[in-house]
Amino acid sequence: MEINTREKTDVIIFDIEGEIRRSDITDVTLHQLVKDQLDAGKRNILLNFQNVDFIDSFGVGEILASYISTHNLGGKLKIAKISKKLYLVFQVTMLTKVLEIFDAEEVALESFFKDQ
Repeated sequence: MEINTREKTDVIIFDIEGEIRRSDITDVTLHQLVKDQLDAGKRNILLNFQNVDFIDSFGVGEILASYISTHNLGGKLKIAKISKKLYLVFQVTMLTKVLEIFDAEEVALESFFKDQ
């Protein structure tokens, strides 16, 4: 898994590539990267799943932990560009009941500011 971070209109976007799975302990986890942004005062997080091929139960746990950490600090964590295959995993694990999932990044970005 490779994660690149960028910021657009006060939203931190994580462009994730590869597989979200348990790997070497030395790897920085998605949850840790989200927590680092939260510690820096960032509260709007968007996970771009366009290039994610696979997610295992560890990955689902990482996303849920990231959501909880963000939510507990009054922030928002959303997902964009998820494949139909991964969307099914999110349905089975009930993450679709918790997370806002968008087909397009621009729509997801706009959604952060519609509630304000």
